[in-house]
Order: sequence, then structure tokens, then C-alpha cells
Amino acid sequence: MTVEPTPAVPPAPTGPVPPAPPFDPELAAALELVAELLPTAYTLDLIPQLREGVGHMRASDEVLRRGGAFQIEERLVPGPEGAPDVSLLICRPDGVSAPLPAVYYMHGGGMVVGDNRMGVPDALEWAEELGLVVVSVEYRLAPEHPHPAPVEDCYAGLVWTAKNADQLGIDPERIVVAGASAGGGLTAALALLARDRGGPELIGQLLMCPMLDDRNDSVSAHQMTGLGLWDRSANAMGWSALLGEASGGPDVSPYAAPARATDLSGLPPAYIDVGSAETFRDEDVAYAARLWQAGGRAELHVWPGGFHGFDEFAPQAQLSQDSRAARVRWLRRLLGA
Repeated sequence: MTVEPTPAVPPAPTGPVPPAPPFDPELAAALELVAELLPTAYTLDLIPQLREGVGHMRASDEVLRRGGAFQIEERLVPGPEGAPDVSLLICRPDGVSAPLPAVYYMHGGGMVVGDNRMGVPDALEWAEELGLVVVSVEYRLAPEHPHPAPVEDCYAGLVWTAKNADQLGIDPERIVVAGASAGGGLTAALALLARDRGGPELIGQLLMCPMLDDRNDSVSAHQMTGLGLWDRSANAMGWSALLGEASGGPDVSPYAAPARATDLSGLPPAYIDVGSAETFRDEDVAYAARLWQAGGRAELHVWPGGFHGFDEFAPQAQLSQDSRAARVRWLRRLLGA
């Protein structure tokens, strides 16, 4: 795949930045509580503090078993050539012997925080309803491990999962890659890598508020400066950690920032969702449009008044329930489950 010329970022405002769309009233109340716990500015030296702060999001075995519905296993598998092994968290419905569809999951965290237990309880909700195996990958984090370490870890784990589908009780023809935020960006990158390397055949890609474009210069990025949960300064920090001085420049790989890809043909069907009041809105909408323009299949949801990760932080809100239900409906149609 060529890197240049890269598609244009959705244009930045040329005059005064227009006001941000309003938050959904129900979500706005939750955001006020969450925002009190967040830094007012994001810098690389805050990463240790951020990592400590998300430690409570690491799900225990008890939570992951969902009352005995799932068997839980962590397994070390070969990593990229010359790199450490990769840890996979494997969650399989208990008492089921037939091969099942699988979700290969990548956690969020701005490329700088998180582990393979973060976000998995949400994926297990899909798995319990639809009868799926969930495999969540532990990828190395930036800035200690810049691009391509994270995406190569994810790819190595995916290749191993597909090759060992029989022993895992997985149907190798029904593997969906999925992730949220930074994990959504890695999901899109993984679909590109699998296509370009002739890797595992994927039945779909589920991109939840994905982090796709290092240029960080869209209207929505400017609108959300200082607002929500992952604003333009936080986004700049995440991309800088992953790419260093290359961030925003002309030579960024599409496997780091999938919005840079010049060819989006031949990719598996995509589900993309994003809030209307978040940094990633414009880059995610543009990515869906470019998938359609390349002859691909994509389902796009822009949730009105949603902030970044709203369904995770305010799961009882009506908009959160609607967004979660829409993902399950897409997976059901895709998998015939």
C-alpha cells in the first residue's frame, strides 16, 4: 500500500470555530460527574497518572465469567518477529462444543493506557446474547512502544487465533474484529493489514468511536477543544506518543492512522458509530463515506449529543441503550446469529 498522496483531512474551520453541538441532556449530567476526575490538560508526563486512573476498569475473572456463562483463559502466543509474546484473554461460552463465531477485541485508551480486560465486559454482553467467543489482545503501549508495535501485536494475535480456531472452538470463517477509541483505530488498521498481507479472512469490523486520523484538524476536533472526555489536546498527546514527531506529517502509515489509507476497497463490512459532540466525529463520518465510495459496505451511526465513550460512562442513558442495541442488531445480521 502506498502512503502518499494521503486523503485530505476533513477541513478545519477557516474563521471562528463554530459552537459544538449540544450534549444530550441525560448524558450532560453524567459528563459533569466524570469530568471532575479528568486532567484539565493532557501531556506525555501525565501518562503514568492516567494508567493508574484506569486501573479500576480492569475486569476481574469473576466479572468476566458472568455468573458461570463463560470460561476464562489467558494464553501467551507468539508475537511479531523479534518481539515478546502476546497475551490473549479468551472468553468462551461454557458448555458449548460447536464452533462459534468470534469477536477479536482491541481495548481503548488513546494508545497509552489499558489492557486486554478493559472493555471486555461490553463485548461479553454481545457474546452472551449471540453465542460468541471473545478474544481480547494485550498490545504494547506507546510511548514506550511506538508504531508499529501496537498494531503488529494485534496482528500477531489475530493470525494465531485464526490458525488455532479449531482448538479454541471458533469458526474461522466468522471472525469479527472490534474495538473502541484507540482500539477502534487498531481495528480498522487490522482490517487493512489482513487485506494487504493476505491474512485471516474477516467477516466484519466493528469500529466504536474510532481514533483514525493523526492530523487532528477537523471541524469537530476544533469544536470539542476543552470539551468532553477526549478533546483535541488529549488526542494530540495520544498521537504524539504513538508517532513522535511524525504525527500530523506527510509520511504517516495507514496502519498507524487508517484515515491515511489511499485504498479502502476489499475490506470487510464495517459498523462505525460516533457521537455528534466528540473529537472523532468528522474523521469517522469521512471514513464511512470513503468505504462507500470504494464500493464497500458500512453502517454509520452518529448519536446526537453523544460525547466520547458515552455509552461506557452513562450506560443507563437512553442514547447509550440505543447505541448498544444497534451494535447487537448489526452483529446478528452479519453473523446470522
